Amino acid sequence: MIAFVFPGQGSQAVGMGKAFANQFDICRQTFAEADAALGESLSDLIFNGPADRLTLTENTQPAILTMSVAVWRLLDSRGVRPALVAGHSLGEYSAHVAAGTLAFADAVRLVRNRGRYMQEAVPLGAGAMAAILGLDEAGVKQACDEAAQGEVVSPANLNAPGQIVVAGTAAAVARASERARALGARRAIPLLVSAPFHCALMKPAEVRLTPELRSAPSSNPRVPVIANVDAQPKRTAAESIDALIAQIASPVRWESVVQRLASEGVTRYVEVGPGKVLSGLVKKIAGGATIQNVEGPDDLAAIEEQS
Repeated sequence: MIAFVFPGQGSQAVGMGKAFANQFDICRQTFAEADAALGESLSDLIFNGPADRLTLTENTQPAILTMSVAVWRLLDSRGVRPALVAGHSLGEYSAHVAAGTLAFADAVRLVRNRGRYMQEAVPLGAGAMAAILGLDEAGVKQACDEAAQGEVVSPANLNAPGQIVVAGTAAAVARASERARALGARRAIPLLVSAPFHCALMKPAEVRLTPELRSAPSSNPRVPVIANVDAQPKRTAAESIDALIAQIASPVRWESVVQRLASEGVTRYVEVGPGKVLSGLVKKIAGGATIQNVEGPDDLAAIEEQS
């Protein structure tokens, strides 16, 4: 059984998807559709940079979504179709486009605003994120609880065994990193991010995006989407939108998402979009699974051979 998994922020690179757009009409049309939806040339920024503009959250999110959807449409046109889908953070929107929950043009506009609202929720430099390596969820939670001192700090991305990202105010994240090391973490690595995603500091972004998500046309997904917020399959439009709203200020439970996919019978994971971040995480969570990724046209043959 195949699952498609869609990457989130951090997987972007200048030039991503350019080879697909040059080679395949369906991909070229996808980038053009994103430009039309936003009323500006997102594709030029994706293909040619500059990198510092592409890494602005409000650009990164629609850029990764567009690249991922272009590749998904190409796979779909060639008969490579998943039984289930999931995405990491922003990637959950790509998953819902693939499942038919949201129209692509609507999703592009939603994630542009999602990125903007998340960025504006916390003044630059006031928040932070750090990756805690080698400590389990209970230990990371204890470190956060003991380091909070009235400020926000909490697990934000439960990515894989021994790989948990925390988010919150900059001072509280620094204290939690120190406490995590004292509790046995191997390392605590500050992340280069522009905002503290997936924690209570994102509540203002959730409040702003909720009416837009609620008013966007949505349909029941054609295949179940395993949600970040609770690792449960979403099968209706209403519960899908609820999960996207809750996701903004809640942790991404990626380890649980992959465990759920495995429990549903998934043995083959195809990472659809830029980078190989999810492929690495799936390898740590679902031992023995077949894991493939589609970053460029050269990757297509291996995917099609097994389908």
